[in-house]
Amino acid sequence: MRAVIVMYDSLNRRMLPPWGAPEEQAPNFARLAAHSATFDTCYAGSMPCMPARREMHTGRYNFLHRFWGPIEPFDDSVYEILSRQGVHTHIVTDHQHYWEDGGATYLTRFSTHETVRGQEGDAWKPYLADLDRAVMQVPPKRARTQDHANRKAIDTIEKMPQTRVFDAGLDFLERNAGQDDWLLQIETFDPHEPFFVPGEEGDDWPTYGRVTETPEGVAAMQQHYLKVLAQCDRNLGRVLDVFDAQGLWDNTMLIVCTDHGFLLGERGWWGKNVMPWYDEAIHTPLFIWDPRSRVAGERREALVQTIDIAPTLLDAFGHAPTPHMQGQPLAATIASDIPVRDAGLFGVFGLHVSVTDGRHVYMRGPSDTEAPLREYTLMPTRMRGFKPLEELARAELHPGFSFTKGAKVLRMPGAPQRGPDDLSTLLFDLESDPGQEQPLNDPELEARMAELLVRLMRASEAPPEQYQRLGLPEAGPVGGQHLHLNQ
Repeated sequence: MRAVIVMYDSLNRRMLPPWGAPEEQAPNFARLAAHSATFDTCYAGSMPCMPARREMHTGRYNFLHRFWGPIEPFDDSVYEILSRQGVHTHIVTDHQHYWEDGGATYLTRFSTHETVRGQEGDAWKPYLADLDRAVMQVPPKRARTQDHANRKAIDTIEKMPQTRVFDAGLDFLERNAGQDDWLLQIETFDPHEPFFVPGEEGDDWPTYGRVTETPEGVAAMQQHYLKVLAQCDRNLGRVLDVFDAQGLWDNTMLIVCTDHGFLLGERGWWGKNVMPWYDEAIHTPLFIWDPRSRVAGERREALVQTIDIAPTLLDAFGHAPTPHMQGQPLAATIASDIPVRDAGLFGVFGLHVSVTDGRHVYMRGPSDTEAPLREYTLMPTRMRGFKPLEELARAELHPGFSFTKGAKVLRMPGAPQRGPDDLSTLLFDLESDPGQEQPLNDPELEARMAELLVRLMRASEAPPEQYQRLGLPEAGPVGGQHLHLNQ
């Protein structure tokens, strides 16, 4: 068995042909859908970028215990497990957060790894005349001035980091098409902002928050996104061409996925994080070709999540999921749409904790905004640095959880990095309200969704602070006193 994963960042499913976009907008995604199982009810879990990638590795939710950070010493990484079983795992990526402090242990779980520089303010080119050194220690201002410098070295499509990532991935495929027992992950940061394509002019970097642009300005920004998406589609086509030419369809699994989506002006918002995790950001595209069942051109309705990718890979190579993986292998779902769950969890550390049953979405906000919040980790970093010493000085040694495998962990003060100003509880029915414009006030439905939420939190060993802040019972049933919408 061999496997290829093509992973994008911030890929909005509604911009792809299987979900309503015209085929000419992304013809190779349409081509992929004709040669794979297309999942209509796939949800991300732990948000945003690095928490999602930890789920990719471990097959379990992590946002209830920690925000952004590296793989932990006790984590089960599917790539490392496969490597130890004789499967050569290789990643090529331009996702610059991997070489910051908050993502520093992911790439080294692979047998080999290759990186391409230059995306979104990557600390790369020291063109001092183009850097505003007064803001070099002030993210995100640093990212914008560094990006300005980096673009001088990316003046053609061929020099785009995305192009070079796929070049390297295709080189791996061409060199190793005759070999067996390998896994390749081709991972690009695109179409994440800034929506930069060499030769294009105009503002291509939306600021997360409310739309302030004119309708013409919104349309112009969306066009920048679509031009990056066109490059994503072009490079996907190159992978599909190699699958055709090398006969890889016979014995190579292909997974095409993303970490999350992105709001492109919908409901008056740009981005993610600063608003609740609406459908455009959390409901993600997923395509899987499994050479064992050879299902092609079919849709799947079963509710699946990012945590299912690791068990699916293990299963493809003949191994069972580890005891601590919460995801499920998707072979039977690919073959005949057999469900693997009745509910899925998603959210960001310290903000809404949300659950979906595939039709309804319940975003639970806090009952007590002053309740303590704690992180549990052995890797005390932030995105781009270490935890402050004053936080480390307040850390306590905690006995750990079953998934820490006997290792004690640091329990330390935690806080949301950023999020919606309004953390009110929200309930939606996507069948009658796909745009999530009409929040429901339905105590009976809320009680059912809250029960699902609590069940998944308990299965995840959520720490006591999470129940306290959300106003939910750590043990026992959910009662009327625990509901928000009828109060």
